[in-house]
Amino acid sequence: MPELSQRKTGIVAFVLLYIAYCISYIDRAAISLALAQIGKDFNLQAADLGIVISAFFLGYAAMQVPGGWLSDRFGSKYVVIVTIVMWSLFTAFTSLAWSLTSLIAIRFIFGIAEGGFPPASIRAIAELFKKDSRPKMSALLLSSNYAGSMLAPLIMAPLILWLGWRHAFNTIGIAGLVFALVYFVFVPHLGRLGEAKASAATAKPADRAPMRELMKNPLIWQLMVVWFGLSCVNKGLDSWMPLYLLQQRGLDLKTVGIVAPIPFVMATIATAIGGWVMTTFFSEREKWLLIGSSALTGIFLYAMYKAETIAVLITYQSLVYFFKSFVLASVVALPTKLLRDDQIGSGVGMVNLGGQSAGFVAPAAIGFIVTGTGSFDAAFGFLVAMTAMSVVVAATIHTAQPKLAPRPA
Repeated sequence: MPELSQRKTGIVAFVLLYIAYCISYIDRAAISLALAQIGKDFNLQAADLGIVISAFFLGYAAMQVPGGWLSDRFGSKYVVIVTIVMWSLFTAFTSLAWSLTSLIAIRFIFGIAEGGFPPASIRAIAELFKKDSRPKMSALLLSSNYAGSMLAPLIMAPLILWLGWRHAFNTIGIAGLVFALVYFVFVPHLGRLGEAKASAATAKPADRAPMRELMKNPLIWQLMVVWFGLSCVNKGLDSWMPLYLLQQRGLDLKTVGIVAPIPFVMATIATAIGGWVMTTFFSEREKWLLIGSSALTGIFLYAMYKAETIAVLITYQSLVYFFKSFVLASVVALPTKLLRDDQIGSGVGMVNLGGQSAGFVAPAAIGFIVTGTGSFDAAFGFLVAMTAMSVVVAATIHTAQPKLAPRPA
């Protein structure tokens, strides 16, 4: 493929992947904004609502490694399209829930449907861009996570107030199906582009044991644990902040829809520049970026809990999101820097398995803590402890050691 044509294809595909990520985060964040109405309709307690949120992340985590393997094996395009179609369908199906059990089942399958998208999208970056550009482009793509989370309250709060939560889920589900068609039409099959093609052509089958190699490398496991700890903060705050602001701080849904997106602006900026910061200032010393960012996340999380006014609380929450987003950018950018082309999807899937497992643990844990204690005080203590764990594990990382996977002869 001519270089100019490949560059144009890369730009179009990157933009569409960015939009797809935004849609996925709007779809998943919708449940948090609808929790108050859903809890009232179904007469649910905080612990019940925590299980509903965690059901999504259980399915989502379970699909990370299979989604990465499928994208490594068959290329990213069709994995991306199938995931968009399936998660859009189950976003719409959420509106059909009639009980707590049905809601948990629908959200679990929704998680499975969406789970293959993150590793497939990073695999697409590997297909589109050269090795030295991948950390920066991967981190830039992941900034869409927070752009989507920032847009979610602005879009979903008015839809829920205007249409009710059931019709709001139908609306965003249909929008996702339309977008899947757009992606199918405008993005070619990328599985044989650029370096991925060269790697596939030169590597012998005997040389390839991507999952076996990944399972034996301590760095992947260390990144999984670090991202698990920070993701407890990520998923815990994403899931419970709207309800915390409504119940503990006395705001109304309209005000929550205005203030909730503010921290995601900082997160979007940090993630977008995270890959550049890592490669420019912390090459071979990435552990110090992880240690510093994790520690500052915990410090500002405690300050956020102690804040006496909404303005101060949102300021500290913005700083929490800023520094935790450097961790996200680093743990995903590192595999694109160190792994072979045929391992990137699986490697990112393994790291993200750690992060998404936190999505199952943290919302449910916070729900039970709030139900048991009657307040969010102990929940904030739990989140601060998770940042401390990430700092300790990050201190054991040695990225200056030999690369994760030797290249095939």
